[in-house]
Amino acid sequence: MEQRMKIAELKQICNRPDVVEVWDATASDPKLLVYLKSYRNTVPVPRHWSQKRKFLQGKRGIEKQPFQLPDFIAATGIEKIRQAYIEKEDSKKLKQKQRERMQPKMGKMDIDYQVLHDAFFKYQTKPKLTSHGDLYYEGKEFEVKLREMKPGMLSRELKEALGMPEGAPPPWLINMQRYGPPPSYPSLKIPGLNAPIPLGATFGYRPGEWGKPPVDEHGRPLYGDVFGILQLDEPNYDEEPVDRSKHWGDL
Repeated sequence: MEQRMKIAELKQICNRPDVVEVWDATASDPKLLVYLKSYRNTVPVPRHWSQKRKFLQGKRGIEKQPFQLPDFIAATGIEKIRQAYIEKEDSKKLKQKQRERMQPKMGKMDIDYQVLHDAFFKYQTKPKLTSHGDLYYEGKEFEVKLREMKPGMLSRELKEALGMPEGAPPPWLINMQRYGPPPSYPSLKIPGLNAPIPLGATFGYRPGEWGKPPVDEHGRPLYGDVFGILQLDEPNYDEEPVDRSKHWGDL
């Protein structure tokens, strides 16, 4: 036990501290393990490896959703035609069904095959596929999609849930000033920690104030330009239009 590396040590030697997990220190070669886990394009081990119950056993009580036709097929109206045909079949007597089995009549469903052809060859859309290494795990479909969320950007709903009035700092700022910025986001600008606070805001510990800026014994900021002295006329790339509908490098 004494020979084992600490989690904090593993996070320090790793390029991506967010991939280090509690049990990584128990590996026979933890340094190699975290190196492989943080390597580019590494696919993680499926997360149910350590779970006691079998894969997907938690889904037994959940009612399965009925299969839904893709939009481009549903737009042809084929569902309504089939439903009408099934209802007509159900209303027939047993004798009629047996007679039709012996002497079947073809072409009873009046389908416009040109519409069906266009649906598959003109209007067909690709299903949403996962990216490389994005493995399925139990309950993934119920998770909230966080594609449009950015670290450090607080939505109006989140501010209301946290009880933050307008212009007030987030409640975790004091702890960040004490312990440092989050290691998983080294380039993240956090007002009051490594970026200047908004205009009109003041440092202090009263309600609505922005804590104490982290400085060394000489009064120099520890983590970045917290006083806004070094703000140069840097180009603002955020205002440039970006096509977010495609991933970079998509074929």
